[in-house]
Parts: sequence; C-alpha cells; structure tokens
Amino acid sequence: MLHLKLSFHDYISIFVHQTDLTLTNHIKNRLAPYNLAPEQNLIMMLLWEKDGLNQSEIAEELNKEKSNIARMIFNLEQKGFIWRESIKNDRRSLRVYLTDEGKKLGNHVIPLTEEFNELVCQGISNEELMEVRRILSKMCANVQ
Repeated sequence: MLHLKLSFHDYISIFVHQTDLTLTNHIKNRLAPYNLAPEQNLIMMLLWEKDGLNQSEIAEELNKEKSNIARMIFNLEQKGFIWRESIKNDRRSLRVYLTDEGKKLGNHVIPLTEEFNELVCQGISNEELMEVRRILSKMCANVQ
C-alpha cells in the first residue's frame, strides 16, 4: 500500500483548488441568468475597464493561451456582447470592442461582481488580503 507524505487535507494546492471551485461555482450560478460563464466574464470585465483591447493583451492579462481566448471571444461575439475588428497592416491581430448590448450587460454584471468580491472578502482586513495576494503570488512564482 502506498502512503502519502501528507494527509489529503494537508496539501495546500488541493485546498487552493477547492477554494477556487467553490468561488467559481458561486459566481457561475450568479452569472447564469446573463448567459455569461465565469471565464467569459473575465474578458468582459477587462473590456468594461478598457474597451478595444487586442486578443494578445487579453490573453496576457488573463494568463491564458491565445487559442482559448480566441474561442471565448468567438462565443461572446455570437452572444452579441462584443465585436472584433482587424488591425490595419496586421491581419492576425484583432481588437475587441463592446457592443451596446455588452455595455448594457455591464450595468447588471459589474454590481454583481462587486457584491461577490465583498462577500468573498467579508471579515478579512486589507492587510490580510494583501498577505493572501503576496502568498498566492509566491506560489505561482514557485511553479513558473
């Protein structure tokens, strides 16, 4: 019989993963009425902050493969939330813009996202949040 060095519950990576699943499932349910998946919402949040990003900028900001971003952008375009425009002199590069419907969607989803962030951070001080960010950044750096 094999033995783990640590107990299942002692692996911090498993705890972080389970926390992410819990948070993602909660926001997934909140976004469902708006026909928006959590990962698609990340793209929309970037565009609500700065419209007209190109696909590479979005991929870099979200730390995702360009092919995954392209697929999500295609789906958001099919839903009528965004539109793409080719950049002159570079046919491979596209800028992504919000449609009027995508802008209106922000009126509903941005407050929901802010409420979710408040819920997640409830009872946690700014110092503790900064420590969480610092530690999670270290963990990411350890595996990169």
